[in-house]
Amino acid sequence: MENTTVKAFRMQLKPGFEKEYKKRHDEIWPELSELLKNAGVLEYYIFLDERTLALFAFQKLRENDTTSVLAALPIMKKWWDFMADIMDVNIDNSPQAFSLPEVFRL
Repeated sequence: MENTTVKAFRMQLKPGFEKEYKKRHDEIWPELSELLKNAGVLEYYIFLDERTLALFAFQKLRENDTTSVLAALPIMKKWWDFMADIMDVNIDNSPQAFSLPEVFRL
């Protein structure tokens, strides 16, 4: 069985964009989906806390994944630009993402 790692982080959705956020992810670009898989993303979940509009993301990554280089790729930057109007972002339009430390595993 392949060794894996996990990564969890939090992002923030802007008010009124709950349906649009889901729609955009339901229609994720095939080339972006393929890029994530090729970089070692085995599973990727995003959950919405409807009370606070916090987005909780969880990724299961292949050991020796290459996700750290995704930020430099044009398709990733294009996706960030596409999403910038509906979530909190940094100056380069990357999502403001805050790593969440693991505190329990069963």
